[in-house]
Amino acid sequence: MSRIETPIKYYWEDMAVGQVRDLGTITPTREEIIAFATQFDPQPFHLDDEAAKASVFGALSASGWHTCAMAMRLMVTNFLCETSSLGSPGLEGIKWLKPVFPGDILRLQSTVLETKPMGKRPDVGMTRNLWEMFNQHGDKVLHMEGWGMFRRRTPATTTPP
Repeated sequence: MSRIETPIKYYWEDMAVGQVRDLGTITPTREEIIAFATQFDPQPFHLDDEAAKASVFGALSASGWHTCAMAMRLMVTNFLCETSSLGSPGLEGIKWLKPVFPGDILRLQSTVLETKPMGKRPDVGMTRNLWEMFNQHGDKVLHMEGWGMFRRRTPATTTPP
C-alpha cells in the first residue's frame, strides 16, 4: 500500500504512554524459515532438520533476525501504514527469549512507553515502544524496545528568546 492509497490516521499526538496495540499474527513456514536463513543467517540449525535436531533448539528454528522481520511486517501492515511514521533512529534492546518453529502462530503487541517532541525538529515527535511477540502457547519469544519518529499534526511553535 502506498501513502496515496492510505490516508494518515495517526500522528504523534495520537500516541499516549501506556497505549497497547494488538498488531495481529503471522505464521512462519518451514520454507520461509529456510529461505530467510539461506540469505541472511545461514547457520545449520536454521537450514537443516538434522543439524537442528542436534542443536540446543532440537528442531529447525527461525533466525532471531527473521523473527524481528516478521514483527516489523506486522507493525507496518497493521499500524505504521496508517501513521505519519518517519522511521526510527534505532533500538535499545532485542531479546530472543524462545525459539520460533515452523507453524508457530506469532502475535505482536506494542506498548507506548514514552513520548517526547524532537528538540531540533518542531514538526516531529518521538515514541519509545515495547514490542512483544508471543507464540500460540502464550510464551514470549521476542522482546524489543526502540524509538519511532512521527510527524506531528500540529508542529510545536518556538517562542523567540
